[in-house]
Amino acid sequence: MTRTESIKSEAAGAAAAKPSSTVNEHGFDFSSMGFSWVATNSFIKYVWKEGNGWDAGELVRGKDHLDIHVSATALHYGQAAFEGMKAFQMRDGKIRLFRPQMNAKRLRQSCEVSSMVAPSEELFLEALSRLIRDNREWVPPPESGGSAYVRPFIFGSGASLGLVPATEYTFIAFLCPVGDFYKGGMGSPATALIKHQFDRAAPYGTGHVKLGGNYPAPMGPTNDAKKRGYTVLLFLDAAEHRFVEEFATSNFAALTSPDSEGKRTYVTPKSQSILPSVTNRSLMELAHKHFGWNVERRVVEWDEVKRGCFDEVAACGTAVVITPVGEIHREVSTGGKRRRITVSSIANGIGNADNDEGKMAKTCNNDIEVTDSSSSGNAQSAFYGDGVEEYEDETVLEVTKLRGSDFEGFRALLQAYRELQNGGLENWQEYGWMWPAEGF
Repeated sequence: MTRTESIKSEAAGAAAAKPSSTVNEHGFDFSSMGFSWVATNSFIKYVWKEGNGWDAGELVRGKDHLDIHVSATALHYGQAAFEGMKAFQMRDGKIRLFRPQMNAKRLRQSCEVSSMVAPSEELFLEALSRLIRDNREWVPPPESGGSAYVRPFIFGSGASLGLVPATEYTFIAFLCPVGDFYKGGMGSPATALIKHQFDRAAPYGTGHVKLGGNYPAPMGPTNDAKKRGYTVLLFLDAAEHRFVEEFATSNFAALTSPDSEGKRTYVTPKSQSILPSVTNRSLMELAHKHFGWNVERRVVEWDEVKRGCFDEVAACGTAVVITPVGEIHREVSTGGKRRRITVSSIANGIGNADNDEGKMAKTCNNDIEVTDSSSSGNAQSAFYGDGVEEYEDETVLEVTKLRGSDFEGFRALLQAYRELQNGGLENWQEYGWMWPAEGF
């Protein structure tokens, strides 16, 4: 069967299924959605092989696992990249994807950086079309407030023992019905942490693309931060630790206080290490076009946040949408105070300190507080023979509280953003963001 015949057959088989309530025909309740894996009808898979190019693709049904070569480059050398986007059932009953062309472009950039063969935009959109048509009853209805999270990804599936690009690549897309990434939404502002001596991305590195290898490193610090009550990590630039970059899960955005005419300025950092967010770009355009606000994409100093130059701060991205941030805590070194921990003391559960007990400091400057955080300092290790000596920086915690506790600006922006995606915003078609225009 040719690719065209396969697509026509799939479309005919899927045409009758339409979700019409908060419970779909499989018994899945959209009103209880979180943000986690849900098995649906199928995923779409294409394979590229050297000398053959991309195959016709297939919808894989009744299977959630892959067979992969033990020496695949994705497993050993991290040759993998992914995307994230959402599909919405809109008020006219049609399903549309949000700006998938931008995700196709970003995936190509990720592939270029990692020497992978990228799917063309045409193939990318074809894959999404086939996926949506075969899984349309898994796209939440408008009244649920949810969406279908679509995850296209590509990886080196060909075998290689040496550090060379693969001779085979697999491109897959699946979807899951999802609700909020962070529970509580606008009513539960997040608390972010800037970790001492931990950087997300190096200058001239790969922070600007969505490679799978960018994401494991922050997992440990993120999990530690969550145990301490934080929602997410915020990263500063790796070179000077002076400039705001992005959150572990999403971009950083801020709003100034409204001026005499009620207009604000939307500010987001500019850096070669930041992943260009489709959501952030869309919010910038919506802020300017719909609200008439000024928009600035520029270098943002951390001191601007501390001094209260911004009325509201939020994390923004496909998964988190717009998540308000109420406080940002930063671990700051006290300067030279270190605690020595020996291998034997670790084994015995006892810490041997070379210096006095952790320095206590508490000051207050407007909404900035500094409190002791020495117990969560950052460890550095050096090897001597068969033993290890670990030196832990003593730190204090600098607490910055954001002024806009009601997040009025981001609430208005979020409402307009969601109305555009569900077809409730006046003249939503003029933006050209929902694809395809005719819907599925």
